[in-house]
Amino acid sequence: MKKRLTKKQLDVMKILWESDTPMVASDIVKKSDALNINTVQASLRSLIANHSVEVADIVYSGTVLTRSYTPVITREEYFDSTYTDIFGNGKKSTLIASLIDGETNPDELDYLENLIAQRKHVLTKGEK
Repeated sequence: MKKRLTKKQLDVMKILWESDTPMVASDIVKKSDALNINTVQASLRSLIANHSVEVADIVYSGTVLTRSYTPVITREEYFDSTYTDIFGNGKKSTLIASLIDGETNPDELDYLENLIAQRKHVLTKGEK
């Protein structure tokens, strides 16, 4: 994944990432007021072309056969790729510090602390 996604493509990807099952274009539109069917279909064509999304199946939507879509890349893969494109192989601590500074939910900060503690534990045990 080298190509960065447009805002609308990213909106579609976020909906697909949050879904446990493949989705048809009309269901994606229902999940966001900011998207219309034409935008979703154009975004899906682009996402298929750059191998971010694939057709999972052909299913009935009402009485019409339509494609259902599923993401090929994960949210984490996209983030890692985008981060590397922007920052190169530089320090991630600057990004992490800015994320922490912008966080307003104490529960989310607790979650991040827990992730750090788990990673430290793994590293001190000599595992990867």
